[in-house]
Amino acid sequence: MARKPNYGYEKRQKELAKKAKKEEKKKRRQEDEAADPSQQTDDQPTVP
Repeated sequence: MARKPNYGYEKRQKELAKKAKKEEKKKRRQEDEAADPSQQTDDQPTVP
């Protein structure tokens, strides 16, 4: 008799992988912003 697949485990692993990828992307964006502040745009216009 074949083993029944553990769908709960598979789903949890998929969610953890997605979360890790999202965190890595967030970290990379923060590093890019910190490294090149001239690329940042302000929503408020400067008034002389």
